[in-house]
Amino acid sequence: MGNNHIIINVGRQLGSGGRIIAKLLAEDFDCKLYDKELLNLAAKESGFSEAFFEQNDEQKGFMKSLFHLHAPHVGDNNFYNSRFSQESLFQFQSDAIKKAAEDGSCVFIGRCADYVLRERKDTVNIFITANMEDRLKAVAERHECDEETARKILRNKESARASYYNYYTGKKWGHAESYDLCVNSSVLGLKKTEELIKTFIEQRFLL
Repeated sequence: MGNNHIIINVGRQLGSGGRIIAKLLAEDFDCKLYDKELLNLAAKESGFSEAFFEQNDEQKGFMKSLFHLHAPHVGDNNFYNSRFSQESLFQFQSDAIKKAAEDGSCVFIGRCADYVLRERKDTVNIFITANMEDRLKAVAERHECDEETARKILRNKESARASYYNYYTGKKWGHAESYDLCVNSSVLGLKKTEELIKTFIEQRFLL
């Protein structure tokens, strides 16, 4: 999209197709897509291993898993000599998000990027939901499980995701007032939902 620098933050319910939509948006706006890639960036910034960030991805209460890790998982100097707190990993990840945003146009998936980049004027915050039936079907297919198991996976992961977002942002995960646009992907399907969001973003930035 020319020389326009834009940041698209995508929150999503599990099974809503949010990642697929985010990928399409990244392609349409020539943006770099950040999802799990942020864990690698945060690991490099902090000196902790990427496995440490993966274990705590989009969960609050990092200290719960900290002491289950053996020493090789963390850099000795960082671990033993720094003032480590529950918020440290979130801060490392936030720093990685800010650095990526400075480097060029981006699409961030989750990880409170909308809050981390709240001072920037070139952001747009999207939340993608879907009907429960469609979400359960998507989760069951992804995990190759029955509907009951899919429902447990959905409930547990979404509880952790919401708790993480609410804890660090002071906002409500999935509530309309926390975003610029909320959309149900079940209504139009993934491709047309992405096209709708694309039009919204074009209008938002007068592209």
